[in-house]
This record gives sequence, C-alpha cells and structure tokens, in this order.
Amino acid sequence: MDVFLPPTSYEYATVHKVVGGAIAPATDVLAAEEPLEIRVGFGPAAARTHRTLAITMRTPGHDMELAAGFLLSEGIIRGRADLNGLLYCPDVQKPEERENVVRAELAASVSLDLPRLERHFYTSSSCGVCGKTSIEAVHAAACPVLPTTGPRVAAEIIHALPERQRAAQAVFEQTGGLHASALFDAHGELLLLREDVGRHNALDKVIGAALLANQLPLHQHVLLVSGRASFELVQKAAVAGIPVLAAVGAPSSLAVQAAHNFGMTLLGFVRQQRFNIYTHPWRVAGI
Repeated sequence: MDVFLPPTSYEYATVHKVVGGAIAPATDVLAAEEPLEIRVGFGPAAARTHRTLAITMRTPGHDMELAAGFLLSEGIIRGRADLNGLLYCPDVQKPEERENVVRAELAASVSLDLPRLERHFYTSSSCGVCGKTSIEAVHAAACPVLPTTGPRVAAEIIHALPERQRAAQAVFEQTGGLHASALFDAHGELLLLREDVGRHNALDKVIGAALLANQLPLHQHVLLVSGRASFELVQKAAVAGIPVLAAVGAPSSLAVQAAHNFGMTLLGFVRQQRFNIYTHPWRVAGI
C-alpha cells in the first residue's frame, strides 16, 4: 500500500477575498465532490444479479478502496475471499456516470439479505442510527470484540500524531476542506492516510486499502481521524480490528458506549499536547 496518494481532483473557483475593509479578486482551491454509486454482483455464476447498493458523496480517488472498505465495514463481506473483483462499470448510460459507478463482484458463497440492507442504508442516510439496538446490530454483523493484548502506546507518541497526519495532508493544505483518516503503528510511524470530503469515506478508504492488501485485522495499529468520533467510525474501526481510535474532536455518547463494548481504546480531543481517554485506558502506556 502507498502511505499517501492524494485524491485525483480538485477544482478552482474565482472568489472575492475580503481582508479588513479591502476587497480583491482571488482564486480559491476547492475539494472535488461527486457521487459514487456502489453496485454489487452476487449469486451463482449461471445466474448473477446486479443491483445498486448505495450512493455516497465522495472526493474522487481511491474509489476501489472506498467500495471495498464500505462492503467490509457494513458487514456485507467478511474478508478478502468474499470479493472476486472491483471495476468501474463499463456500461453506464450517461457521460457523468463514467468512473462514478463501481461494481463489486462478490463470491458466489456470499448471500445478501437485501431487505435488511435496504432498511439499513435508508436509515443511515436519513436519520442515523441509535442506541442499544444499533450496537447489537453491529455485533450481529460479525464485529468482533477486540483482543485484550497490545498495543501499548506512549502518551508522547499520541501527542505527535495530529502533526504527522497534517504534514501528510497535501490536498487539505490546498483546500482546507477534507477529512482524513491516518493509520499508524504503535511507535507513531504513519503507514497509510486517505482524505475525503466525508469522514466515513476517508476511513472506508483506509480499511479498503488494508483489505485489498490482505493486511486485516489491524490489531497492532492506531487510527487517527481528523474530526469527531461518531458511532459509525467506531463501528468501522472495530470491524477492521483497530484497537485504538484517536479523534481530534469529541466523541459522541454512543461512540463511547460502543467502544467500551467492543474493547476499543477511544481517545478524544487529541490536540495541543492533550487528550481524553474514554474507554480501556490500559493501552496508553503509563496508565
């Protein structure tokens, strides 16, 4: 896996920049945002079915990683063996769909509960997920409790993670408009970083890259996300086997509850040489 490959596109806009009482024309750089349709092919070889599973707004680039990570973190596949291949759909009808529709061909052994998936993705896109029922649903989708062994991460290493992440965010420096998910080892070495306009997409790209490289589960790794820690980010990290999730922003109450149940160490407000430990503090050395 490449540690960091920037998304493939950003755009320029003409703006009027106001500084104090002065107004002057200027050029601004914008992070590109386009819809990605994820389709799946499933069923026996003699009777394959293809259908749209989800549409997400994303920053173009690493689309195969995004689709693979989405399928894994949503419990549709359990591992690399469930995925036969990924490709841009060649038979799209409109020019704007070109390279904006990805088809994942699932192994014949993968069975899909389509009514459940339709209800789940409708709920996720409209009003979110809630409470105890959601956590039980994640467990039912084979999200394992994390192991009670390593890594132990020193506080000084955790303090250094945001700056190491920011230094690698080439597109953020241009646009200021992207979220990032960065994967580190227990010594603070940056292993992989992905950016996207959506925080969930950035994490799915990281997970998808690890999945396609046959590197799951990520039991010895630390994940840093650039925004707040939501329930869905905790869920996705747990599916990938990540034991330590650090967020620059605040966690939600449900994120804390989920991290506790999954055996994950959850850190919030990781910035300016401070952070809060919300769950399983034993993975922070010295605690």
